[in-house]
Amino acid sequence: MSSLFETRRHLTDFHASRIGHVVTDVLVVGSGVAGARAAIEAGRNAQVILISKKDFAAGSTRYAQGGIAAALGDDDSAELHVADTLRVGCNLGSRAIVEHVVRAAPRRIDELVEWGFAVDRRDATIALTREGGHSRHRVVHARGDATGAELSETLRRRILSTSSVRVFENCFLIDLVTLDGACVGAITWHAKYGHQMIWAHETVLAGGGCGQVYRETTNPPAITGDLVAAAYRAGAGVRDMEMVQFHPTTLYVAGAGRALISEAVRGEGAHLVDRAGERFMQRYHPDGELAPRDVVSRAITRHLRETHTNSAFIDARHVRNFAQRFPSITRLCADFQIDVATDLIPVRPSAHYLVGGIETDLAASTNVPGLLACGECAWTGLHGANRLASNSLLEGLVFGAAAGETAARRAGGRDRGTTIRFMENQNPRSDRTELDLADIRNSLRSVMWRNVGIERSGDRLDETVQILDFWGHYALDKTFDSPEGWELQNLLTVARLVALCARERMESIGVHYRSDAPSDQAHLSRYHTAVQRGPSDGVRRVPAD
Repeated sequence: MSSLFETRRHLTDFHASRIGHVVTDVLVVGSGVAGARAAIEAGRNAQVILISKKDFAAGSTRYAQGGIAAALGDDDSAELHVADTLRVGCNLGSRAIVEHVVRAAPRRIDELVEWGFAVDRRDATIALTREGGHSRHRVVHARGDATGAELSETLRRRILSTSSVRVFENCFLIDLVTLDGACVGAITWHAKYGHQMIWAHETVLAGGGCGQVYRETTNPPAITGDLVAAAYRAGAGVRDMEMVQFHPTTLYVAGAGRALISEAVRGEGAHLVDRAGERFMQRYHPDGELAPRDVVSRAITRHLRETHTNSAFIDARHVRNFAQRFPSITRLCADFQIDVATDLIPVRPSAHYLVGGIETDLAASTNVPGLLACGECAWTGLHGANRLASNSLLEGLVFGAAAGETAARRAGGRDRGTTIRFMENQNPRSDRTELDLADIRNSLRSVMWRNVGIERSGDRLDETVQILDFWGHYALDKTFDSPEGWELQNLLTVARLVALCARERMESIGVHYRSDAPSDQAHLSRYHTAVQRGPSDGVRRVPAD
């Protein structure tokens, strides 16, 4: 990396004799689907602490409208689900991982139903819908378009009934603690208790992606890439950070947050139209509105540019029982005086999902002993170059369970008591000018959206790395004492990883589209980008499976 961009090992000062200590077998960071499922599984055989940056339901899971992909239909099969996943991922995914996750899906759905998950049904049969990239109706949903909220609440109830799991809300992970190269816990911060050291035999990271590096995003404000950045500082390898998926249809109302308009809306027959009311997706892909997300996002972006307009529209006026099938979306639109029965819904793409992340294996382990990862912050090999719709909640359930089982098993093989070791860190004080944090954050999100967004090019990526180097020179040398400062440092770190990997991959594949290197599917190189902090922490190319 450039000498301007110096990634410190720790963001904060700490002295073991001056802060509080908490001891547990397993620490889980993140309360979304992957973290909650990991805590439940680990809690079967270990003492667990689950920490959440905000309240339990504040992450991305509760906002998921679509559902959980599972081959349950009479006309469907695991083989078809595997084929769709690999095809949408441009064959950059691992077939072994895809088969493992897909074949686990029915069992995970049955488990949720046993736990009280209010799955939607038609008569006695689980109702299935279709989303972009799927060849069959295979998306399980709950409460219409509130699958994520129902899933979050189901897992929360299960955790509350598990006495071996304690939940610490509003607890910010600043850094992972390592001894002799192994993770032994974390440094955290709480508004009431201040800095604490949580000691754990095994630590599971499950805290979402990094959507807030972009100006336009479906992710809630707390999703700032904290866990990817912390794992990177601790020596964990990250892969395919250039692979950021943009959701093609988020509500576009000036001044409002970018609320998701589920892909299932198009799966139920809604159309994408322009300001003139004309459908345009068939010009870009034979599957029209049900093309993969990257195709639809680019098509909308180009059409808006060509027609000099700010938004496309979803026409759902002809969809029967729309309000019953999508009650949350209906209420959301009504809040902005949009009647879905008579009005078009203005939409445009937004950053949605980090396909890359912390490199893990089938057991959710990283290259750092004692550290595991699952969910959106992890790279598992499932998604390849593009995530198939509704595979993310499934991935969180499958690898969350794997992470919890692995962590509990490894922790159980050691002494139940965890020795508190004396540790301290004192960062050198900087004499460089302190820049305005809010201004850097806003500017960072704008430059990432403009230069490392849906369409990219080599000169813009070079420019972005230089800009991030400059900001990092004046922001990463500081030692802050509040989440606002740590979040900015994490955003800078993760944004630069995304930009560096995007610059290295000089071809278009999946969600990574370079206008200066159009896709040539017949001659694409099958490799992953990989970065690890160290003496030589540039981007490497790793052959794909």
